[in-house]
Amino acid sequence: MKRIKVGIIGQGRSGRDIHRHLLECCAPLKERFDVVAVADPIAERRANTNEGANPECKHYADYKEMLQDKNIELIVNACRSHKHVDISIEAMEAGFNVLCEKPLAKCVADVDRLFEVQKKTGKFFAVFQQARFRPLFTKMCDIIKSGVLGEIAMVKVAYNGFGRRWDWQTIQGLNGGELLNTAPHPLDQMISLWDIFGESDPDEIFSKLAVINNLGDAEDFVKVVLKGEGHPIIDLEVTKECLFPGKMYQVFGANGSLVADGNTIEYKYYIPADAPEKQLSVAPLEGEGRLPLYCWEKLNFYSEKIELPEAVNSFDDWGTRYYTNIYNAITNGEPLVVKLSQVRRQIAIIEECHRQNPMKTFVEVPEGTL
Repeated sequence: MKRIKVGIIGQGRSGRDIHRHLLECCAPLKERFDVVAVADPIAERRANTNEGANPECKHYADYKEMLQDKNIELIVNACRSHKHVDISIEAMEAGFNVLCEKPLAKCVADVDRLFEVQKKTGKFFAVFQQARFRPLFTKMCDIIKSGVLGEIAMVKVAYNGFGRRWDWQTIQGLNGGELLNTAPHPLDQMISLWDIFGESDPDEIFSKLAVINNLGDAEDFVKVVLKGEGHPIIDLEVTKECLFPGKMYQVFGANGSLVADGNTIEYKYYIPADAPEKQLSVAPLEGEGRLPLYCWEKLNFYSEKIELPEAVNSFDDWGTRYYTNIYNAITNGEPLVVKLSQVRRQIAIIEECHRQNPMKTFVEVPEGTL
Protein backbone atom coordinates (compact mmCIF):
# COMPACT_ATOMS: atom_id res chain seq x y z
CA MET A 1 0.00 0.00 0.00
CA LYS A 2 1.33 3.43 -0.97
CA ARG A 3 2.15 5.69 1.98
CA ILE A 4 1.61 9.40 1.46
CA LYS A 5 4.51 11.49 2.75
CA VAL A 6 3.17 14.22 5.06
CA GLY A 7 4.62 17.46 6.35
CA ILE A 8 2.79 19.21 9.21
CA ILE A 9 2.97 22.98 9.67
CA GLY A 10 2.45 23.82 13.33
CA GLN A 11 2.96 21.57 16.34
CA GLY A 12 0.44 23.15 18.68
CA ARG A 13 -2.66 21.44 20.04
CA SER A 14 -3.95 20.60 16.54
CA GLY A 15 -0.76 19.85 14.64
CA ARG A 16 0.92 17.85 17.41
CA ASP A 17 -1.91 16.43 19.51
CA ILE A 18 -4.43 15.74 16.74
CA HIS A 19 -2.83 15.35 13.31
CA ARG A 20 0.56 13.95 14.30
CA HIS A 21 -1.08 11.72 16.90
CA LEU A 22 -3.59 10.33 14.37
CA LEU A 23 -1.03 9.71 11.63
CA GLU A 24 1.64 8.19 13.91
CA CYS A 25 -0.50 6.30 16.44
CA CYS A 26 -3.64 5.00 14.68
CA ALA A 27 -2.83 1.71 12.94
CA PRO A 28 -5.02 2.16 9.81
CA LEU A 29 -3.45 5.57 9.16
CA LYS A 30 0.16 4.49 9.82
CA GLU A 31 -0.28 2.14 6.84
CA ARG A 32 -1.39 5.01 4.61
CA PHE A 33 0.60 8.04 5.77
CA ASP A 34 4.19 8.75 6.78
CA VAL A 35 4.98 11.97 8.67
CA VAL A 36 8.34 12.89 7.16
CA ALA A 37 8.56 16.52 8.34
CA VAL A 38 7.16 18.92 10.91
CA ALA A 39 7.60 22.66 11.30
CA ASP A 40 7.29 24.76 14.46
CA PRO A 41 9.45 27.50 15.96
CA ILE A 42 9.45 25.70 19.35
CA ALA A 43 11.98 22.84 19.35
CA GLU A 44 10.34 20.90 22.19
CA ARG A 45 7.11 20.60 20.19
CA ARG A 46 8.92 19.28 17.14
CA ALA A 47 10.45 16.35 19.06
CA ASN A 48 9.49 12.79 18.12
CA THR A 49 7.47 11.68 21.14
CA ASN A 50 5.00 9.20 19.63
CA GLU A 51 6.06 5.56 19.61
CA GLY A 52 5.10 5.27 15.95
CA ALA A 53 7.04 8.34 14.81
CA ASN A 54 9.34 8.09 11.83
CA PRO A 55 12.85 8.37 13.34
CA GLU A 56 13.98 10.14 10.15
CA CYS A 57 11.27 12.80 10.40
CA LYS A 58 12.82 16.18 9.60
CA HIS A 59 12.29 19.13 11.93
CA TYR A 60 12.05 22.71 10.69
CA ALA A 61 11.90 25.86 12.79
CA ASP A 62 10.50 27.77 9.79
CA TYR A 63 7.71 26.30 7.69
CA LYS A 64 9.06 28.16 4.63
CA GLU A 65 12.14 25.94 4.75
CA MET A 66 9.90 22.88 4.90
CA LEU A 67 8.14 24.02 1.73
CA GLN A 68 11.47 23.51 -0.06
CA ASP A 69 11.33 19.79 0.77
CA LYS A 70 9.98 18.19 -2.40
CA ASN A 71 9.92 14.76 -0.73
CA ILE A 72 6.62 15.82 0.91
CA GLU A 73 3.39 14.93 -0.91
CA LEU A 74 0.78 16.41 1.46
CA ILE A 75 1.02 19.48 3.68
CA VAL A 76 -1.19 19.57 6.78
CA ASN A 77 -1.71 23.23 7.60
CA ALA A 78 -2.21 23.33 11.38
CA CYS A 79 -0.94 26.86 11.93
CA ARG A 80 -3.05 29.34 13.88
CA SER A 81 -6.43 30.20 12.38
CA HIS A 82 -5.68 33.66 10.97
CA LYS A 83 -2.98 32.17 8.68
CA HIS A 84 -4.96 29.23 7.30
CA VAL A 85 -5.75 30.84 3.96
CA ASP A 86 -2.42 32.52 3.24
CA ILE A 87 -0.23 29.55 4.19
CA SER A 88 -2.50 27.09 2.33
CA ILE A 89 -2.15 29.26 -0.78
CA GLU A 90 1.61 29.45 -0.27
CA ALA A 91 1.84 25.65 0.01
CA MET A 92 -0.27 25.00 -3.11
CA GLU A 93 1.75 27.53 -5.11
CA ALA A 94 4.88 25.70 -3.93
CA GLY A 95 3.49 22.53 -5.52
CA PHE A 96 1.93 20.69 -2.56
CA ASN A 97 -1.42 19.09 -1.92
CA VAL A 98 -2.92 20.66 1.22
CA LEU A 99 -5.16 19.64 4.10
CA CYS A 100 -6.08 22.70 6.18
CA GLU A 101 -7.34 22.83 9.74
CA LYS A 102 -10.66 24.52 10.46
CA PRO A 103 -11.78 27.25 10.37
CA LEU A 104 -10.79 27.71 6.76
CA ALA A 105 -11.46 31.45 6.77
CA LYS A 106 -13.46 34.31 8.26
CA CYS A 107 -15.05 35.48 5.00
CA VAL A 108 -16.15 34.04 1.66
CA ALA A 109 -13.82 36.35 -0.29
CA ASP A 110 -10.80 34.59 1.27
CA VAL A 111 -12.31 31.18 0.51
CA ASP A 112 -12.79 32.15 -3.13
CA ARG A 113 -9.24 33.53 -3.30
CA LEU A 114 -7.94 30.17 -2.06
CA PHE A 115 -10.17 28.14 -4.39
CA GLU A 116 -8.91 30.21 -7.33
CA VAL A 117 -5.34 29.21 -6.48
CA GLN A 118 -6.39 25.58 -6.14
CA LYS A 119 -7.99 25.72 -9.58
CA LYS A 120 -4.91 27.39 -11.07
CA THR A 121 -2.42 24.95 -9.50
CA GLY A 122 -4.58 21.81 -9.82
CA LYS A 123 -3.52 20.71 -6.34
CA PHE A 124 -5.63 18.66 -3.95
CA PHE A 125 -7.22 20.67 -1.14
CA ALA A 126 -9.46 19.72 1.79
CA VAL A 127 -10.52 21.07 5.18
CA PHE A 128 -10.25 19.06 8.40
CA GLN A 129 -13.84 18.55 9.61
CA GLN A 130 -13.56 15.19 11.32
CA ALA A 131 -16.78 15.60 13.38
CA ARG A 132 -18.76 14.86 10.19
CA PHE A 133 -17.66 11.24 10.70
CA ARG A 134 -18.83 10.97 14.32
CA PRO A 135 -21.03 7.82 14.47
CA LEU A 136 -23.42 9.52 16.90
CA PHE A 137 -24.14 12.10 14.20
CA THR A 138 -24.14 9.78 11.17
CA LYS A 139 -26.49 7.32 12.88
CA MET A 140 -28.83 10.17 13.79
CA CYS A 141 -28.90 11.21 10.12
CA ASP A 142 -29.70 7.65 9.10
CA ILE A 143 -32.69 7.63 11.46
CA ILE A 144 -33.92 10.97 10.09
CA LYS A 145 -33.57 9.72 6.50
CA SER A 146 -35.46 6.53 7.34
CA GLY A 147 -38.62 8.61 7.80
CA VAL A 148 -39.56 6.93 11.08
CA LEU A 149 -39.77 10.33 12.82
CA GLY A 150 -41.95 11.78 10.05
CA GLU A 151 -41.58 15.35 8.86
CA ILE A 152 -38.77 17.04 10.79
CA ALA A 153 -39.73 20.39 12.27
CA MET A 154 -36.49 21.28 14.05
CA VAL A 155 -33.03 20.02 14.96
CA LYS A 156 -31.41 21.56 18.02
CA VAL A 157 -27.67 21.28 18.53
CA ALA A 158 -25.90 22.33 21.72
CA TYR A 159 -22.12 22.35 22.07
CA ASN A 160 -22.37 23.99 25.47
CA GLY A 161 -20.22 24.08 28.57
CA PHE A 162 -18.86 26.45 31.15
CA GLY A 163 -15.44 28.01 31.32
CA ARG A 164 -13.24 31.07 30.98
CA ARG A 165 -10.53 31.46 28.34
CA TRP A 166 -7.61 33.86 28.04
CA ASP A 167 -5.59 32.34 25.19
CA TRP A 168 -5.23 33.43 21.55
CA GLN A 169 -8.54 31.72 20.74
CA THR A 170 -10.25 34.69 22.42
CA ILE A 171 -8.76 37.29 20.07
CA GLN A 172 -10.64 38.50 16.99
CA GLY A 173 -7.45 39.47 15.16
CA LEU A 174 -6.29 35.84 15.31
CA ASN A 175 -9.66 34.52 14.10
CA GLY A 176 -10.54 33.39 17.61
CA GLY A 177 -13.95 33.09 19.23
CA GLU A 178 -16.34 30.16 19.58
CA LEU A 179 -17.94 30.79 16.17
CA LEU A 180 -14.63 30.15 14.41
CA ASN A 181 -13.12 27.77 16.96
CA THR A 182 -15.81 25.31 18.13
CA ALA A 183 -18.83 26.09 15.94
CA PRO A 184 -17.28 24.85 12.63
CA HIS A 185 -17.76 21.29 13.92
CA PRO A 186 -21.54 21.44 14.50
CA LEU A 187 -22.00 23.87 11.59
CA ASP A 188 -20.40 21.37 9.23
CA GLN A 189 -22.65 18.64 10.60
CA MET A 190 -25.75 20.81 10.28
CA ILE A 191 -24.97 21.77 6.69
CA SER A 192 -24.64 18.05 5.92
CA LEU A 193 -27.99 17.40 7.63
CA TRP A 194 -29.53 20.44 5.88
CA ASP A 195 -28.55 18.95 2.53
CA ILE A 196 -30.63 15.84 3.23
CA PHE A 197 -33.60 18.09 2.50
CA GLY A 198 -31.97 19.80 -0.49
CA GLU A 199 -28.66 21.56 -1.09
CA SER A 200 -29.26 25.29 -0.77
CA ASP A 201 -28.36 28.34 1.26
CA PRO A 202 -30.63 29.19 4.21
CA ASP A 203 -33.33 31.73 3.42
CA GLU A 204 -32.88 33.38 6.81
CA ILE A 205 -30.11 33.44 9.42
CA PHE A 206 -30.59 34.72 12.95
CA SER A 207 -27.57 35.04 15.18
CA LYS A 208 -26.41 36.43 18.49
CA LEU A 209 -22.76 36.69 19.47
CA ALA A 210 -21.47 38.04 22.76
CA VAL A 211 -18.33 38.23 24.88
CA ILE A 212 -19.30 37.09 28.39
CA ASN A 213 -16.48 35.14 30.05
CA ASN A 214 -13.60 35.52 27.59
CA LEU A 215 -10.75 37.83 28.53
CA GLY A 216 -10.18 38.65 24.86
CA ASP A 217 -12.44 40.48 22.40
CA ALA A 218 -13.91 37.42 20.59
CA GLU A 219 -17.25 35.84 21.45
CA ASP A 220 -17.83 32.95 23.85
CA PHE A 221 -21.61 32.95 23.37
CA VAL A 222 -23.02 31.84 20.01
CA LYS A 223 -26.63 31.35 18.94
CA VAL A 224 -27.45 30.63 15.29
CA VAL A 225 -30.82 29.74 13.79
CA LEU A 226 -31.12 28.68 10.14
CA LYS A 227 -34.41 28.71 8.25
CA GLY A 228 -35.24 27.65 4.70
CA GLU A 229 -38.15 26.49 2.55
CA GLY A 230 -38.52 22.72 2.75
CA HIS A 231 -35.97 22.44 5.55
CA PRO A 232 -36.32 21.99 9.30
CA ILE A 233 -35.27 24.80 11.59
CA ILE A 234 -31.64 24.36 12.63
CA ASP A 235 -31.04 25.77 16.13
CA LEU A 236 -27.38 25.87 17.20
CA GLU A 237 -25.84 26.94 20.50
CA VAL A 238 -22.16 27.08 21.37
CA THR A 239 -21.70 28.75 24.72
CA LYS A 240 -19.29 28.81 27.65
CA GLU A 241 -21.94 29.93 30.14
CA CYS A 242 -23.83 26.64 30.63
CA LEU A 243 -23.32 24.33 33.62
CA PHE A 244 -26.34 22.18 32.67
CA PRO A 245 -25.68 21.41 29.00
CA GLY A 246 -28.34 18.72 28.47
CA LYS A 247 -28.38 16.72 25.24
CA MET A 248 -26.09 17.55 22.33
CA TYR A 249 -28.70 16.75 19.66
CA GLN A 250 -32.50 16.93 19.72
CA VAL A 251 -34.75 16.14 16.76
CA PHE A 252 -38.42 17.16 16.68
CA GLY A 253 -40.55 15.21 14.19
CA ALA A 254 -44.22 14.75 13.30
CA ASN A 255 -44.17 11.09 14.36
CA GLY A 256 -41.62 11.20 17.16
CA SER A 257 -38.50 12.68 18.71
CA LEU A 258 -34.84 11.83 19.13
CA VAL A 259 -32.11 12.79 21.57
CA ALA A 260 -28.44 11.93 21.27
CA ASP A 261 -25.44 12.58 23.46
CA GLY A 262 -22.19 10.84 24.31
CA ASN A 263 -22.50 7.27 23.02
CA THR A 264 -26.30 7.02 23.26
CA ILE A 265 -29.15 7.69 20.84
CA GLU A 266 -32.75 7.40 22.02
CA TYR A 267 -35.87 7.94 19.96
CA LYS A 268 -39.60 7.37 20.29
CA TYR A 269 -42.17 7.32 17.51
CA TYR A 270 -45.64 6.18 16.60
CA ILE A 271 -46.82 4.65 13.33
CA PRO A 272 -49.55 6.86 11.80
CA ALA A 273 -51.24 3.90 10.06
CA ASP A 274 -51.81 2.27 13.45
CA ALA A 275 -53.30 5.37 15.09
CA PRO A 276 -57.09 5.84 15.29
CA GLU A 277 -58.51 8.04 12.54
CA LYS A 278 -59.61 11.49 13.65
CA GLN A 279 -61.81 14.15 12.09
CA LEU A 280 -61.24 17.89 12.44
CA SER A 281 -63.92 19.46 14.62
CA VAL A 282 -64.99 23.10 14.46
CA ALA A 283 -67.21 22.68 17.50
CA PRO A 284 -65.76 22.31 21.00
CA LEU A 285 -65.02 18.71 21.91
CA GLU A 286 -67.51 17.14 24.33
CA GLY A 287 -67.41 14.15 26.60
CA GLU A 288 -70.05 12.29 28.52
CA GLY A 289 -72.99 14.53 29.51
CA ARG A 290 -71.74 17.16 27.04
CA LEU A 291 -69.01 18.17 29.46
CA PRO A 292 -65.99 19.89 27.85
CA LEU A 293 -63.29 17.50 26.73
CA TYR A 294 -59.62 18.25 26.28
CA CYS A 295 -58.16 17.24 22.91
CA TRP A 296 -56.03 14.25 23.89
CA GLU A 297 -55.36 10.72 22.77
CA LYS A 298 -53.19 7.81 23.79
CA LEU A 299 -50.81 6.78 21.04
CA ASN A 300 -48.76 3.61 20.94
CA PHE A 301 -45.15 4.78 20.98
CA TYR A 302 -42.22 2.56 20.10
CA SER A 303 -38.93 3.22 21.89
CA GLU A 304 -35.47 2.55 20.50
CA LYS A 305 -32.12 2.98 22.19
CA ILE A 306 -28.72 2.62 20.55
CA GLU A 307 -25.53 2.38 22.58
CA LEU A 308 -22.51 2.96 20.38
CA PRO A 309 -19.29 1.19 21.37
CA GLU A 310 -16.94 3.74 22.91
CA ALA A 311 -14.11 2.76 20.55
CA VAL A 312 -16.33 3.44 17.52
CA ASN A 313 -17.42 6.83 18.85
CA SER A 314 -13.99 8.09 19.91
CA PHE A 315 -12.11 11.12 18.61
CA ASP A 316 -9.46 8.84 17.10
CA ASP A 317 -12.17 6.93 15.26
CA TRP A 318 -13.63 10.07 13.65
CA GLY A 319 -10.16 11.24 12.69
CA THR A 320 -9.27 7.86 11.22
CA ARG A 321 -12.46 7.81 9.15
CA TYR A 322 -11.79 11.34 7.94
CA TYR A 323 -8.18 10.67 6.97
CA THR A 324 -9.15 7.43 5.24
CA ASN A 325 -11.44 9.47 2.98
CA ILE A 326 -8.56 11.89 2.33
CA TYR A 327 -6.24 8.99 1.44
CA ASN A 328 -8.78 7.46 -0.95
CA ALA A 329 -9.48 10.86 -2.51
CA ILE A 330 -5.79 11.46 -3.22
CA THR A 331 -4.90 7.94 -4.38
CA ASN A 332 -8.13 6.76 -6.02
CA GLY A 333 -10.10 9.91 -6.77
CA GLU A 334 -12.82 9.11 -4.23
CA PRO A 335 -15.17 12.10 -3.65
CA LEU A 336 -14.59 14.12 -0.52
CA VAL A 337 -17.27 13.52 2.09
CA VAL A 338 -16.81 17.09 3.34
CA LYS A 339 -17.36 18.95 0.07
CA LEU A 340 -15.57 22.23 -0.48
CA SER A 341 -18.88 23.77 -1.55
CA GLN A 342 -20.24 22.91 1.92
CA VAL A 343 -17.19 24.50 3.56
CA ARG A 344 -17.82 27.67 1.55
CA ARG A 345 -21.45 27.76 2.72
CA GLN A 346 -20.27 27.31 6.31
CA ILE A 347 -18.00 30.33 5.99
CA ALA A 348 -20.85 32.32 4.42
CA ILE A 349 -22.97 31.61 7.52
CA ILE A 350 -20.08 32.59 9.82
CA GLU A 351 -19.52 35.80 7.88
CA GLU A 352 -23.22 36.70 8.10
CA CYS A 353 -23.21 36.09 11.86
CA HIS A 354 -20.28 38.48 12.23
CA ARG A 355 -22.05 41.03 10.02
CA GLN A 356 -25.13 40.87 12.25
CA ASN A 357 -23.04 41.19 15.42
CA PRO A 358 -20.28 43.77 15.00
CA MET A 359 -18.11 43.62 18.10
CA LYS A 360 -15.55 46.04 19.41
CA THR A 361 -11.95 45.05 18.76
CA PHE A 362 -9.66 46.01 21.62
CA VAL A 363 -6.78 43.54 21.36
CA GLU A 364 -4.04 44.52 18.90
CA VAL A 365 -2.19 41.77 17.05
CA PRO A 366 1.35 42.72 15.98
CA GLU A 367 2.02 42.68 12.25
CA GLY A 368 3.52 39.39 11.05
CA THR A 369 2.21 37.33 13.99
CA LEU A 370 2.20 33.57 13.25
